[in-house]
This record gives sequence, structure tokens and C-alpha cells, in this order.
Amino acid sequence: MNSQNTQSSQRVQDSQRAQTGAAARRATYTPDSLLEVAVTVFNERGYDGTSMEDLARAAGITKSSIYHHVKGKEELLTRGVNRALDALNASLDTLEALPDGELDRVEQAVFRAVQILVDELPYVTLLLRVRGNTEAERAAQASRRAIDQRLAGFVERAAAAGALRTDLDPRLASRLVFGMVNSVVEWYRPGPGRWSADDVASAVTHVVFDGLRRR
Repeated sequence: MNSQNTQSSQRVQDSQRAQTGAAARRATYTPDSLLEVAVTVFNERGYDGTSMEDLARAAGITKSSIYHHVKGKEELLTRGVNRALDALNASLDTLEALPDGELDRVEQAVFRAVQILVDELPYVTLLLRVRGNTEAERAAQASRRAIDQRLAGFVERAAAAGALRTDLDPRLASRLVFGMVNSVVEWYRPGPGRWSADDVASAVTHVVFDGLRRR
């Protein structure tokens, strides 16, 4: 075999190995594991600032391999924010079904919102950071507003039942309380020796309902 044929054979083998490697990397991903990579990149770069090339580079696969799993980055965004929205709405559905105790309902709403935020931190972070520049983002914002309205309704009903102080507008109180809950995404980072979801949820709940002043 002459040198030219040897080089040609080597190129074919290299190409085959590259294709096999790409197929293997693609096979290691599921829609959920690919979503995890995408949400991390969205939160680091911003959804608008993330290209399909960025996602492919972060995943270590080609763009065509990503399209093997999803239609595009908008589908990944929708799946990401829906994971947060589904968890929050399921929690609210459970609270709505409670038979009585409007104040308990509000307290549980705060506690569970923090738990979900910590447990689903990347996905809630993504939900809170969407800008509304695409149809998928605007749909996510509308769903988030609906959740905010449900939470505000809990506070308003507790106020109407006489369970809350009367010198605060319930809508303002709701914005302040759940604004504090949402701010957890800016500083909380999970890891060994860190506070658990229950630790953070309990602390926020106690601050909201008991305050910091020593009794």
C-alpha cells in the first residue's frame, strides 16, 4: 500500500472513530440530562445570549445531536421553566385543598415555596430570569404571574379572616414576602455543610411570621 492510500485509509478510520465517539456521547444524554446542561448555560449566559453552538459545546456533542433530542433551545427553555412551574402549581393545588386555617395556608405557602426553590434551584432561577423577548419567555412570565396571583390570594384571604395585621395592604405584604423568597436564588448555593431546603424554608418562615426581635 502506497503512502497516499495509507493516508486515505487513516482519514477514513479517524472519521469513523469521530462518528462513533459522537454517537456514544449523544447516546449518553437523555432529554432530562441534556435539559440540565442547557439550564446551567442559560443561567450563566442568559437565555438570549445562549446559542445552539454554546449548548453543543457545553454538552460536548454536536448541534445535530441536540436536535436528535429536542427541536431547539426554545423547547429546552419551556421544559426548564415548566419544571419549576409544575412544582409550584402542584404545591398550591395541595394548599388550596386544605379544609381551613387561612394563616396556616399562607405559612405553608411560604415554607413550601422556599423548599421548591432550593430543591429546583436551577429551574426556578431560570423562571425568575426570563426577559419576555420570545413567545416561550412571555408564556413563562404569564404563568409566573398567575402563581403570584394565587399566592397573593392566600394572603388576602388570611387578612379578610382577621388572621393578619390590618395596617398592611395584603397585596403589598404578599409582594414583600414572596420577593424575599425569590431572592434566595441570588445567594443560595447547595453543597456539603450548606443549609438544607428545610433549614432555609424554616428560617424564612420564622422571619416572616415571627420577626427577628428577641421576645
